[in-house]
Amino acid sequence: MHISTKCSIAIHCLIFIYEYGEKQKVTSNLLSLSTGTNPVTIRNIISSLKKDGIISVKFGTGGATLNCPLSEITLYRICKAIEPDFVSKLFGIHSLPSQLCPVGKNIHNVLDCSYQKIGNDLCDSLESITLKDIISDYRKCSAEV
Repeated sequence: MHISTKCSIAIHCLIFIYEYGEKQKVTSNLLSLSTGTNPVTIRNIISSLKKDGIISVKFGTGGATLNCPLSEITLYRICKAIEPDFVSKLFGIHSLPSQLCPVGKNIHNVLDCSYQKIGNDLCDSLESITLKDIISDYRKCSAEV
């Protein structure tokens, strides 16, 4: 299974915006330095988060801020904003099974059912974790260092 690293980068950015956005202007260049990611990639991520309504970005001078309460920002929402079709990309089914074989001609339907259940469970799990939870974990980890 695979969820793009862009989702992890987006979460990194959101934590940074929450923790430091009140104290300084959070720009794509600053987020690029923090994440070790190309500024263009950061701008694309920021654009996706903004489009979803998770963040706001000031025009001209720049600077990103969270646009909604932490409890309303779930991992599912973040992943969906960054990679709208991430659930459908989790599993691949071989494309040319033999239609002459009893297993081959039914394998897509069989796996679709199982994979759908797994996808639904994953989405439910991602919905149950909020940015509030993640920031709490971040603060616990920061205190231990």
